[in-house]
Amino acid sequence: MRRVAKIAAACLASAALAVSATACGSTSTQKESGSDKASGGKGGLKVGIAFDVGGRGDHSFNDSAARGGERAKSEFGGQIRELTAKDTDTEADREQRLTDMAAAGYNPVIGVGYAYASAMTKAAKEYPKTTFGIVDSVVDAKNVNSIVFTEEQGSYLAGVAAALKTKKDHVGFIGGVDVPLIKKFEAGYLQGVKDTNPKIKIERQYLSHGSDTSGFSSPDKGKEAAQGMLDKGADVIYSAAGSSGNGATEAVHGVKGAWAIGVDSDQYNIPGLAQYKSSILTSVVKNVDIGVFDLIKSVKDGKPLTGTNTYSLAKNGVSLATSGGFIKDIQGKLDEAKKKIVDGDIKVKTTP
Repeated sequence: MRRVAKIAAACLASAALAVSATACGSTSTQKESGSDKASGGKGGLKVGIAFDVGGRGDHSFNDSAARGGERAKSEFGGQIRELTAKDTDTEADREQRLTDMAAAGYNPVIGVGYAYASAMTKAAKEYPKTTFGIVDSVVDAKNVNSIVFTEEQGSYLAGVAAALKTKKDHVGFIGGVDVPLIKKFEAGYLQGVKDTNPKIKIERQYLSHGSDTSGFSSPDKGKEAAQGMLDKGADVIYSAAGSSGNGATEAVHGVKGAWAIGVDSDQYNIPGLAQYKSSILTSVVKNVDIGVFDLIKSVKDGKPLTGTNTYSLAKNGVSLATSGGFIKDIQGKLDEAKKKIVDGDIKVKTTP
């Protein structure tokens, strides 16, 4: 997945990761994607958002970012141009996407996902008067706002919940791609489980590796991985795998007494997952929408946010959803764990 006062890829899908067609022109990338979308009226701000793989409808990382843009459009008016990444994107595709939007007057231009880092470094240099924002990575440039989160802290709480809810002392973790960002989710979850009950067995699996980002946009892979864990005896499975996690949730729903833990968005309340919500224990919510909104508002106010802005558990940058009431019976222990993290009594690891 994914995470203070100072509020953190392409070709992925999360809680969380992103890119795709170009904002202007008619490149082959744009034609293949078919995902160039503009909305809003004329005048006011022109906001460009380059989504991760999966784009809108992933019920997770990208949808959270989209909510930030929608809120800004509702409050401030203006236009939003949305583009979505493909698994086959190259660095050139990502850079062109960002620079085309900047050249067309979109400001800010936001890359949703760590994979935009290299492309944004170049785009920000080429368009120094445009404010750029990147989610889940840090770009060292004067005109870039790096929006990062403490995903490991929210995932720790998910681990505590899993350990308290498992009936078989056997849980699982599914990661989309084995990159440092997703390893933060894994690390926090494992630590939360083990700190609560060191005897619990933990299954772990990544759906793709290296430059292959299909693990963020393959519900079939998520379903297969979850089914394998369920067959081995796991009864609580946490997925940090973008839209692939939807497949995992479907598999869990098919097993009586098993629980799924969602990521990035409160998946219990996602209409597209309504048929499975009775099996969604909780979700590690990563408030990407807040980071996106804060950046857009800062540009509107004429005081653009730049630098590295970290959204932590202490500032509700990450949290554990309570929808459905399934963790009500353990809320006291979760609150206790949260307080220890915020107070610094628990140091959550960022690597497994």
